[in-house]
Amino acid sequence: MDKNLKNDLLIRAAMSQPTERPPVWMMRQAGRFMKEYWEIKNKYSFLEMCKTPEIAADVTMLPIDLLGVDAAILFSDILVTAEAMGGDLSFEQGVGPRFSNPIRNAKDAEYLNVDCLDKLQYVADAIRVIQQRLDGNVPLIGFAGAPFTILSYLVEGGSSKDFKLTKTFMNNQPELAHSILQKIADVTVEYLNMQIAAGVNALQLFDSWALALSWNDYHEFSHQYNKYIISKLNRKDVPIISFAKGSSVFAPVMAEAQPDVVSLDWNADLLNIKKALPSNMAVQGNLDPFVLYADKPVIKKKILELFERMRGEKGFIFNLGHGIMPDMPFDNVKYAIEVIKEFRY
Repeated sequence: MDKNLKNDLLIRAAMSQPTERPPVWMMRQAGRFMKEYWEIKNKYSFLEMCKTPEIAADVTMLPIDLLGVDAAILFSDILVTAEAMGGDLSFEQGVGPRFSNPIRNAKDAEYLNVDCLDKLQYVADAIRVIQQRLDGNVPLIGFAGAPFTILSYLVEGGSSKDFKLTKTFMNNQPELAHSILQKIADVTVEYLNMQIAAGVNALQLFDSWALALSWNDYHEFSHQYNKYIISKLNRKDVPIISFAKGSSVFAPVMAEAQPDVVSLDWNADLLNIKKALPSNMAVQGNLDPFVLYADKPVIKKKILELFERMRGEKGFIFNLGHGIMPDMPFDNVKYAIEVIKEFRY
Protein backbone atom coordinates (compact mmCIF):
# COMPACT_ATOMS: atom_id res chain seq x y z
CA MET A 1 0.00 0.00 0.00
CA ASP A 2 1.23 3.52 -0.81
CA LYS A 3 2.51 4.97 2.46
CA ASN A 4 2.42 8.47 0.99
CA LEU A 5 -1.38 8.58 0.72
CA LYS A 6 -2.91 10.94 3.27
CA ASN A 7 -6.37 9.42 2.68
CA ASP A 8 -6.10 5.69 1.94
CA LEU A 9 -9.71 4.78 2.84
CA LEU A 10 -10.45 3.52 -0.66
CA ILE A 11 -7.35 1.34 -0.83
CA ARG A 12 -8.00 -0.13 2.63
CA ALA A 13 -11.63 -0.90 1.77
CA ALA A 14 -10.63 -2.40 -1.60
CA MET A 15 -8.16 -4.66 0.22
CA SER A 16 -10.92 -5.66 2.70
CA GLN A 17 -9.20 -3.95 5.62
CA PRO A 18 -11.14 -2.08 8.35
CA THR A 19 -12.23 1.51 7.68
CA GLU A 20 -13.88 4.01 10.02
CA ARG A 21 -16.51 4.78 7.37
CA PRO A 22 -17.18 3.72 3.78
CA PRO A 23 -15.02 5.58 1.27
CA VAL A 24 -16.94 7.39 -1.46
CA TRP A 25 -16.34 8.16 -5.10
CA MET A 26 -18.88 8.14 -7.93
CA MET A 27 -18.72 6.99 -11.50
CA ARG A 28 -18.83 10.04 -13.81
CA GLN A 29 -17.97 12.26 -10.83
CA ALA A 30 -16.16 14.67 -13.17
CA GLY A 31 -18.79 15.41 -15.74
CA ARG A 32 -21.65 17.26 -17.28
CA PHE A 33 -23.58 17.87 -14.04
CA MET A 34 -20.87 20.43 -13.08
CA LYS A 35 -20.90 23.94 -14.54
CA GLU A 36 -17.10 23.96 -14.08
CA TYR A 37 -16.88 20.95 -16.41
CA TRP A 38 -18.79 22.87 -19.10
CA GLU A 39 -16.46 25.86 -18.72
CA ILE A 40 -13.69 23.51 -19.92
CA LYS A 41 -15.82 21.44 -22.32
CA ASN A 42 -17.03 24.52 -24.21
CA LYS A 43 -13.42 25.29 -25.20
CA TYR A 44 -12.31 21.84 -26.37
CA SER A 45 -13.65 18.70 -28.01
CA PHE A 46 -14.07 15.67 -25.75
CA LEU A 47 -11.10 13.86 -27.31
CA GLU A 48 -8.93 16.98 -26.99
CA MET A 49 -9.75 16.99 -23.28
CA CYS A 50 -8.76 13.32 -22.95
CA LYS A 51 -5.56 13.70 -24.99
CA THR A 52 -4.19 16.88 -23.39
CA PRO A 53 -2.67 15.86 -20.04
CA GLU A 54 -3.08 19.28 -18.39
CA ILE A 55 -6.76 19.48 -19.36
CA ALA A 56 -7.42 15.86 -18.36
CA ALA A 57 -5.84 16.74 -15.00
CA ASP A 58 -8.00 19.87 -14.64
CA VAL A 59 -11.16 17.80 -15.12
CA THR A 60 -9.95 14.92 -12.91
CA MET A 61 -9.39 17.39 -10.06
CA LEU A 62 -12.88 18.98 -10.19
CA PRO A 63 -14.63 16.45 -7.90
CA ILE A 64 -11.66 16.48 -5.50
CA ASP A 65 -11.83 20.26 -5.16
CA LEU A 66 -15.61 20.72 -5.38
CA LEU A 67 -17.03 17.55 -3.79
CA GLY A 68 -14.33 16.21 -1.49
CA VAL A 69 -14.58 12.59 -2.64
CA ASP A 70 -12.13 9.96 -1.34
CA ALA A 71 -10.64 9.11 -4.75
CA ALA A 72 -9.97 10.70 -8.11
CA ILE A 73 -10.63 8.79 -11.31
CA LEU A 74 -8.59 9.53 -14.39
CA PHE A 75 -10.51 11.66 -16.89
CA SER A 76 -10.51 9.61 -20.08
CA ASP A 77 -12.84 7.28 -21.97
CA ILE A 78 -13.15 3.51 -22.30
CA LEU A 79 -12.95 3.81 -26.10
CA VAL A 80 -9.42 5.20 -26.32
CA THR A 81 -8.07 1.64 -26.65
CA ALA A 82 -10.36 0.98 -29.64
CA GLU A 83 -9.22 4.24 -31.23
CA ALA A 84 -5.55 3.37 -30.68
CA MET A 85 -6.18 0.00 -32.39
CA GLY A 86 -7.47 1.79 -35.49
CA GLY A 87 -11.09 2.67 -34.83
CA ASP A 88 -12.08 6.02 -36.33
CA LEU A 89 -13.64 7.55 -33.21
CA SER A 90 -15.59 10.77 -32.87
CA PHE A 91 -18.02 12.13 -30.27
CA GLU A 92 -21.18 13.87 -31.43
CA GLN A 93 -23.11 16.20 -29.14
CA GLY A 94 -26.31 14.50 -28.02
CA VAL A 95 -25.41 11.26 -29.86
CA GLY A 96 -22.29 9.98 -28.13
CA PRO A 97 -19.38 7.99 -29.54
CA ARG A 98 -19.26 7.00 -33.19
CA PHE A 99 -16.92 4.71 -35.13
CA SER A 100 -17.03 5.51 -38.84
CA ASN A 101 -15.33 2.17 -39.69
CA PRO A 102 -17.48 -0.43 -37.86
CA ILE A 103 -16.49 -4.10 -37.99
CA ARG A 104 -19.02 -6.49 -39.53
CA ASN A 105 -16.73 -9.10 -41.15
CA ALA A 106 -13.12 -10.33 -41.29
CA LYS A 107 -12.11 -7.77 -43.92
CA ASP A 108 -13.42 -4.93 -41.74
CA ALA A 109 -11.30 -6.22 -38.85
CA GLU A 110 -8.03 -6.11 -40.78
CA TYR A 111 -7.18 -2.61 -39.54
CA LEU A 112 -7.05 -3.68 -35.88
CA ASN A 113 -3.50 -3.19 -34.63
CA VAL A 114 -2.40 -4.56 -31.25
CA ASP A 115 0.97 -2.82 -31.33
CA CYS A 116 -0.50 0.54 -30.36
CA LEU A 117 0.61 1.41 -26.82
CA ASP A 118 2.61 4.39 -28.07
CA LYS A 119 -0.68 5.98 -29.20
CA LEU A 120 -1.92 5.87 -25.59
CA GLN A 121 1.12 7.54 -24.07
CA TYR A 122 -0.94 10.69 -23.39
CA VAL A 123 -2.79 8.70 -20.70
CA ALA A 124 0.44 7.92 -18.83
CA ASP A 125 1.41 11.60 -19.16
CA ALA A 126 -1.97 12.65 -17.72
CA ILE A 127 -1.56 10.25 -14.77
CA ARG A 128 1.80 11.80 -13.88
CA VAL A 129 0.37 15.34 -14.01
CA ILE A 130 -2.68 14.32 -11.93
CA GLN A 131 -0.53 12.62 -9.29
CA GLN A 132 1.60 15.76 -8.95
CA ARG A 133 -1.58 17.77 -8.37
CA LEU A 134 -3.12 15.24 -5.99
CA ASP A 135 0.09 15.26 -3.95
CA GLY A 136 -0.91 12.10 -2.10
CA ASN A 137 -4.18 13.57 -0.78
CA VAL A 138 -6.36 10.81 -2.26
CA PRO A 139 -5.73 7.77 -4.47
CA LEU A 140 -6.07 7.94 -8.26
CA ILE A 141 -8.12 5.27 -10.03
CA GLY A 142 -7.15 4.32 -13.57
CA PHE A 143 -9.43 2.28 -15.81
CA ALA A 144 -10.14 0.56 -19.10
CA GLY A 145 -13.15 -0.81 -20.95
CA ALA A 146 -13.65 -4.58 -20.90
CA PRO A 147 -13.26 -6.42 -24.23
CA PHE A 148 -16.93 -7.28 -24.79
CA THR A 149 -18.02 -3.69 -24.21
CA ILE A 150 -15.32 -2.37 -26.57
CA LEU A 151 -16.26 -4.99 -29.20
CA SER A 152 -19.90 -3.90 -29.03
CA TYR A 153 -18.96 -0.30 -29.88
CA LEU A 154 -16.72 -1.42 -32.75
CA VAL A 155 -19.43 -3.65 -34.24
CA GLU A 156 -22.41 -1.35 -33.65
CA GLY A 157 -20.45 1.73 -34.70
CA GLY A 158 -21.61 3.46 -31.51
CA SER A 159 -24.05 2.97 -28.66
CA SER A 160 -26.94 0.54 -29.03
CA LYS A 161 -30.27 -0.16 -27.35
CA ASP A 162 -30.48 -3.86 -28.24
CA PHE A 163 -26.97 -4.94 -29.40
CA LYS A 164 -28.58 -6.76 -32.31
CA LEU A 165 -25.54 -6.32 -34.59
CA THR A 166 -23.11 -7.44 -31.88
CA LYS A 167 -25.11 -10.52 -30.94
CA THR A 168 -25.62 -11.51 -34.57
CA PHE A 169 -21.89 -11.02 -35.14
CA MET A 170 -21.02 -13.26 -32.18
CA ASN A 171 -23.59 -15.92 -33.15
CA ASN A 172 -22.68 -16.09 -36.84
CA GLN A 173 -18.94 -15.36 -36.64
CA PRO A 174 -17.81 -16.60 -33.20
CA GLU A 175 -14.24 -17.31 -34.27
CA LEU A 176 -13.80 -13.79 -35.58
CA ALA A 177 -15.43 -12.37 -32.43
CA HIS A 178 -13.01 -14.33 -30.24
CA SER A 179 -10.03 -13.26 -32.32
CA ILE A 180 -10.98 -9.57 -31.88
CA LEU A 181 -11.78 -9.99 -28.18
CA GLN A 182 -8.34 -11.51 -27.59
CA LYS A 183 -6.68 -8.61 -29.40
CA ILE A 184 -8.61 -6.10 -27.28
CA ALA A 185 -7.71 -8.06 -24.13
CA ASP A 186 -4.00 -8.02 -25.02
CA VAL A 187 -4.06 -4.26 -25.64
CA THR A 188 -5.99 -3.74 -22.39
CA VAL A 189 -3.37 -5.66 -20.37
CA GLU A 190 -0.58 -3.47 -21.78
CA TYR A 191 -2.66 -0.33 -21.29
CA LEU A 192 -3.52 -1.04 -17.64
CA ASN A 193 0.04 -2.07 -16.84
CA MET A 194 1.17 1.23 -18.38
CA GLN A 195 -1.23 3.04 -16.04
CA ILE A 196 0.18 1.14 -13.04
CA ALA A 197 3.73 2.06 -14.12
CA ALA A 198 2.67 5.70 -14.47
CA GLY A 199 1.43 5.72 -10.88
CA VAL A 200 -2.29 4.93 -10.47
CA ASN A 201 -3.26 3.60 -7.02
CA ALA A 202 -6.21 1.46 -8.15
CA LEU A 203 -7.90 0.30 -11.36
CA GLN A 204 -11.44 -0.34 -12.56
CA LEU A 205 -12.45 -2.56 -15.47
CA PHE A 206 -15.72 -1.29 -16.98
CA ASP A 207 -17.92 -3.91 -18.65
CA SER A 208 -20.69 -1.39 -19.23
CA TRP A 209 -22.80 -3.52 -21.59
CA ALA A 210 -22.40 -6.98 -20.05
CA LEU A 211 -26.09 -6.89 -19.15
CA ALA A 212 -26.88 -7.44 -22.86
CA LEU A 213 -25.51 -10.98 -22.63
CA SER A 214 -27.13 -14.27 -21.70
CA TRP A 215 -25.54 -16.34 -18.92
CA ASN A 216 -23.69 -18.62 -21.38
CA ASP A 217 -22.62 -15.79 -23.65
CA TYR A 218 -21.31 -13.82 -20.68
CA HIS A 219 -19.02 -16.74 -19.81
CA GLU A 220 -17.86 -17.19 -23.39
CA PHE A 221 -17.56 -13.65 -24.71
CA SER A 222 -16.92 -11.55 -21.61
CA HIS A 223 -15.81 -13.34 -18.46
CA GLN A 224 -12.90 -15.33 -19.87
CA TYR A 225 -11.31 -12.17 -21.30
CA ASN A 226 -11.82 -10.15 -18.10
CA LYS A 227 -10.24 -13.02 -16.15
CA TYR A 228 -7.31 -13.08 -18.58
CA ILE A 229 -6.75 -9.32 -18.17
CA ILE A 230 -6.89 -9.40 -14.36
CA SER A 231 -4.47 -12.36 -14.26
CA LYS A 232 -1.87 -10.45 -16.32
CA LEU A 233 -1.75 -7.22 -14.31
CA ASN A 234 1.25 -6.11 -12.24
CA ARG A 235 -1.17 -5.45 -9.43
CA LYS A 236 0.94 -5.64 -6.29
CA ASP A 237 -0.64 -3.10 -3.93
CA VAL A 238 -2.88 -1.83 -6.77
CA PRO A 239 -6.41 -3.17 -6.22
CA ILE A 240 -8.63 -3.79 -9.22
CA ILE A 241 -12.38 -3.20 -9.22
CA SER A 242 -14.52 -5.17 -11.67
CA PHE A 243 -17.71 -3.35 -12.72
CA ALA A 244 -20.49 -4.58 -14.95
CA LYS A 245 -23.99 -3.48 -15.62
CA GLY A 246 -25.51 -6.87 -14.97
CA SER A 247 -23.29 -7.51 -11.96
CA SER A 248 -26.35 -8.35 -9.82
CA VAL A 249 -26.62 -11.51 -11.91
CA PHE A 250 -22.98 -12.06 -12.89
CA ALA A 251 -21.25 -11.27 -9.54
CA PRO A 252 -20.44 -14.94 -8.71
CA VAL A 253 -18.80 -15.34 -12.13
CA MET A 254 -17.02 -11.97 -11.87
CA ALA A 255 -15.52 -13.19 -8.58
CA GLU A 256 -13.90 -16.12 -10.41
CA ALA A 257 -11.70 -13.61 -12.24
CA GLN A 258 -10.30 -12.70 -8.80
CA PRO A 259 -10.64 -8.93 -8.74
CA ASP A 260 -10.20 -7.25 -5.35
CA VAL A 261 -13.61 -5.57 -5.60
CA VAL A 262 -16.87 -6.38 -7.40
CA SER A 263 -18.83 -3.22 -8.21
CA LEU A 264 -22.58 -3.77 -8.26
CA ASP A 265 -25.47 -2.22 -10.13
CA TRP A 266 -28.52 -1.30 -8.07
CA ASN A 267 -30.65 -4.41 -8.72
CA ALA A 268 -29.09 -6.57 -6.00
CA ASP A 269 -28.97 -6.53 -2.23
CA LEU A 270 -25.38 -5.56 -1.50
CA LEU A 271 -25.03 -7.62 1.68
CA ASN A 272 -26.41 -10.80 0.09
CA ILE A 273 -23.88 -10.50 -2.74
CA LYS A 274 -21.05 -9.71 -0.30
CA LYS A 275 -21.80 -12.84 1.73
CA ALA A 276 -21.86 -14.97 -1.43
CA LEU A 277 -18.40 -13.74 -2.52
CA PRO A 278 -15.05 -14.93 -1.14
CA SER A 279 -14.47 -13.35 2.29
CA ASN A 280 -11.47 -11.31 1.11
CA MET A 281 -13.39 -9.75 -1.81
CA ALA A 282 -14.79 -6.25 -1.34
CA VAL A 283 -17.94 -4.80 -2.88
CA GLN A 284 -18.62 -1.37 -4.34
CA GLY A 285 -21.98 0.28 -4.91
CA ASN A 286 -24.79 0.30 -5.23
CA LEU A 287 -27.16 3.24 -4.69
CA ASP A 288 -29.62 3.74 -7.52
CA PRO A 289 -28.33 6.96 -9.16
CA PHE A 290 -31.90 8.23 -9.52
CA VAL A 291 -32.06 8.63 -5.72
CA LEU A 292 -29.90 11.73 -6.25
CA TYR A 293 -32.82 13.45 -7.99
CA ALA A 294 -34.92 13.08 -4.82
CA ASP A 295 -35.34 15.53 -1.94
CA LYS A 296 -32.40 15.71 0.48
CA PRO A 297 -34.12 13.89 3.39
CA VAL A 298 -34.80 10.98 0.99
CA ILE A 299 -31.18 10.96 -0.20
CA LYS A 300 -29.98 10.79 3.42
CA LYS A 301 -32.47 8.06 4.35
CA LYS A 302 -31.54 5.82 1.40
CA ILE A 303 -27.78 6.19 1.98
CA LEU A 304 -28.09 5.44 5.71
CA GLU A 305 -30.30 2.41 4.98
CA LEU A 306 -27.56 1.05 2.75
CA PHE A 307 -24.91 1.76 5.41
CA GLU A 308 -26.92 0.09 8.16
CA ARG A 309 -27.32 -2.95 5.92
CA MET A 310 -23.53 -3.09 5.49
CA ARG A 311 -22.64 -2.28 9.11
CA GLY A 312 -19.90 -4.54 10.43
CA GLU A 313 -18.73 -5.59 6.96
CA LYS A 314 -15.12 -5.03 5.92
CA GLY A 315 -14.53 -4.25 2.27
CA PHE A 316 -17.27 -1.79 1.27
CA ILE A 317 -16.80 1.19 -1.04
CA PHE A 318 -19.79 3.48 -1.55
CA ASN A 319 -20.64 4.25 -5.15
CA LEU A 320 -23.66 4.46 -7.41
CA GLY A 321 -24.94 1.45 -9.34
CA HIS A 322 -23.89 3.38 -12.45
CA GLY A 323 -22.78 6.93 -13.27
CA ILE A 324 -24.04 10.39 -12.37
CA MET A 325 -26.47 11.71 -14.99
CA PRO A 326 -25.78 15.03 -16.78
CA ASP A 327 -28.85 16.82 -15.37
CA MET A 328 -28.37 15.70 -11.78
CA PRO A 329 -28.48 18.63 -9.32
CA PHE A 330 -24.91 19.37 -8.22
CA ASP A 331 -26.12 20.31 -4.71
CA ASN A 332 -27.71 16.88 -4.29
CA VAL A 333 -24.50 15.10 -5.23
CA LYS A 334 -22.53 17.31 -2.83
CA TYR A 335 -25.08 16.69 -0.07
CA ALA A 336 -24.89 12.91 -0.57
CA ILE A 337 -21.10 13.02 -0.14
CA GLU A 338 -21.45 15.11 3.04
CA VAL A 339 -23.89 12.54 4.49
CA ILE A 340 -21.43 9.73 3.71
CA LYS A 341 -18.44 11.54 5.19
CA GLU A 342 -20.29 12.25 8.46
CA PHE A 343 -21.17 8.57 8.96
CA ARG A 344 -19.14 6.41 11.35
CA TYR A 345 -19.38 2.67 11.88
